[in-house]
Amino acid sequence: MFAIIRSGGKQYRVHEGLHIDVDSIDVEEGSTVTIEDVLVVEDDDSTTVGTPLVTGASVTATVLEHQRAKKVTFFHYKNKTRQKRTRGHRQNRTLLQINSIATGS
Repeated sequence: MFAIIRSGGKQYRVHEGLHIDVDSIDVEEGSTVTIEDVLVVEDDDSTTVGTPLVTGASVTATVLEHQRAKKVTFFHYKNKTRQKRTRGHRQNRTLLQINSIATGS
């Protein structure tokens, strides 16, 4: 059994026991999160595709830790003016463990 969920504007294919790294969620570590943006649920014998969401379906996950992604550096350069600038950015991330998938039926 698996589901496709939407979190932070991105889609993830999840199943029970999976650890996924998503954009930052404002929840304490160790607490439970219910994600109701479920796009597809596939059981052993049937597939349910939402329009756009599957009604009544949800995914329950536990927040394992909050972390930061690797630093992304970028370089701006303007020709003929000797202007250059190096900047960096680290995105906040949340590590989730998928506990259960509840179907809409």
